[in-house]
Amino acid sequence: MFEGAVALLAEMVAYPTVSDRSNRALAEMLAERMAGQGARIRLLPDPGSDKVNLVASFGPDRAGGVMLSGHLDVVPAGEGWTSDPFRLRREDGRLFGRGTCDMKGFIAACVAMAPRLASCGAPVHVVLTHDEEVGCMGAVALAEVMAREGPRPAMAFVGEPTRMAVIEGHKGSYEYTTRIAGRDGHGSAPERGINAAMVAARLALRLEGLAAELREMRPQGRFAPPWATINLGRITAGAARNVIAGQASVEWEMRPVVPAEASHVKRALAAFAEAEMAAQPGLVIETECFGEIAGLEPRAANAARDLALDLVGGMPGLVPFGTEAGIWQGLGIDTVLCGPGDIAQAHRPDEYLEERQLAACLDMLEGLTARLGTGRL
Repeated sequence: MFEGAVALLAEMVAYPTVSDRSNRALAEMLAERMAGQGARIRLLPDPGSDKVNLVASFGPDRAGGVMLSGHLDVVPAGEGWTSDPFRLRREDGRLFGRGTCDMKGFIAACVAMAPRLASCGAPVHVVLTHDEEVGCMGAVALAEVMAREGPRPAMAFVGEPTRMAVIEGHKGSYEYTTRIAGRDGHGSAPERGINAAMVAARLALRLEGLAAELREMRPQGRFAPPWATINLGRITAGAARNVIAGQASVEWEMRPVVPAEASHVKRALAAFAEAEMAAQPGLVIETECFGEIAGLEPRAANAARDLALDLVGGMPGLVPFGTEAGIWQGLGIDTVLCGPGDIAQAHRPDEYLEERQLAACLDMLEGLTARLGTGRL
C-alpha cells in the first residue's frame, strides 16, 4: 500500500497543476483510476476555465458517511529548487516535489486506499477541487452543487498538512483589491490632478490602524496570534516620478476570527472611501472581493473531530492558515483538518513530504475504513 501511494504521488507531481493552468488531465487520470476501483465519478467543469472538480463516490448511494477532501492545484514552483519541482525525488526519507506536502500526498493516500474504501459498506466521497490556492473557488462552486444535489456526507476530513495532528479550527481568509482612479497630469502642478498614489498611501495607513484596532478587540485567545490580522501585500501606482499618478491599486487581505471583525473593517473602509471621494470630486475608489472564505469554527459537538482523535490521538488544535474546511462546515458537515506533512514546507523551494507522514496518513485511513465497516457511520 505504501509503495503504491508513493508511485501514485510521483505520477501526480508530474502534472504541473499550478493554479493558472488546467487541472483536467490530472483529474481525469485519478477519475479513471477510481472508476476502475468501483467509484461513481462526477467531473464538474468550471464554466470559466479548463478546470474541473472531481467527486468520486464509493459505497451505497445514501446520505451519511465521510468525505475526504483535497485540492489538486499547487502554487508556482518559483526559484531555488535543487531538483526538478515536477519530478518526484526520494531522498533520506523525504519525498521532494511541488505539491507533495500541499496536498497531493494526502490525495495519493486516499486514492491508494480506494479499493478498501469501496468495500467498507459505507458512503465515502473523495472530493478534489480546483483553485484552492487562489481563493477556494472550486470548493465554493462545488458547495453550491452539493447543497442542491449532494452528496451529503455526515463528516469531512480535509487533508491539509497538519503533521497528522487533529485541527478543529482556523481563521477566515478574505482577499481584496482596492482600485483608485484619480486624474493624471504634470507633476509640476499637483493641484490640477488627483493623485491616486497619495490616496493609496492614506489607505495603507488606515489598514495599519485597523490592524491595531483588531488586535485590541481580541488580545487573547487560542489562535496564534489570537487577533484578526490584516496584511497589505502589494501597492501599484503611477507611470513616472514627474507624472501625477492617475491610477493605483492596493492588494490586501484579512483573516478574521469571527465575521463581526470583517464587518468592522468593511464599515471603516467604506467610511474612508466616502470621505476621500467627497474631498476630491472625480476620485473613484472601488474594492473588488476575490474571495471571502469562512473559517473553521471550533464547536463543542463535532463528530469528525472526535473520530479523528480516536484514530490518531492527541488533543485538538487550531491553525492560522485558511482552508476549504469552513465551506464544508457551512453545509452542515462536521469537519476536521488532519493530513500528512508540515505547513512549513508548503509554498517554498524543495517542498517535501516525510515518508513517515505518508505512512501515518495511510494508517489513519486504514483505521477510518475499519470504523466505516462497522456500519455505525
